[in-house]
Amino acid sequence: MKRRAFIALIGGAAVAWPRAARAQQTDRVRRIGLFMNLAADDPEGQARNTAFVQALQQLGWTEGRNARIDTRWGTDAGSTRKYAAELVALAPTSSWPLRAQRRARCNR
Repeated sequence: MKRRAFIALIGGAAVAWPRAARAQQTDRVRRIGLFMNLAADDPEGQARNTAFVQALQQLGWTEGRNARIDTRWGTDAGSTRKYAAELVALAPTSSWPLRAQRRARCNR
């Protein structure tokens, strides 16, 4: 009788193991590439970056737990090309170009 209980235990573990392995795969870290066309110290860029991270958190993504956010900042054509290529080379799961819209000021 002990042999049958042991075999049942091993069989049950073998059936449950693939399910547990699949459940753990959903917790892998996703790499997100974020490109901002502002300087890293620009207040508007920082606000947009913060809003992006907060929106991800509301959707259940937490940096360091299930997401890694690689942010690059570029203000001119040279740095834009350089940092865009750098982000592509990192092979992110998802890429997000966040552009700042410059508004023309009119003096009336």
